[in-house]
Amino acid sequence: MTIDVGRPVEMMVPKREQNPDISPLVEEPQFIRKSKFEVYGEEMIEKEVKQSGNSGRVYLPPEWVGKHVKIIRIE
Repeated sequence: MTIDVGRPVEMMVPKREQNPDISPLVEEPQFIRKSKFEVYGEEMIEKEVKQSGNSGRVYLPPEWVGKHVKIIRIE
């Protein structure tokens, strides 16, 4: 698999529903900026980040130990 990490390409996407924890007096932008990444690599795994104390954790295959990886948040 070939994925190219070039410069990010920004695009505008519609904003998700409003967060009820945010005061209605605070005006949120109508659009959220997203970036497109092209990455060169050997394998790709898509996983959900799990809670781990005050942080998040993603388990990867043991064969990946010692290898360089790139993490991209998609939502």
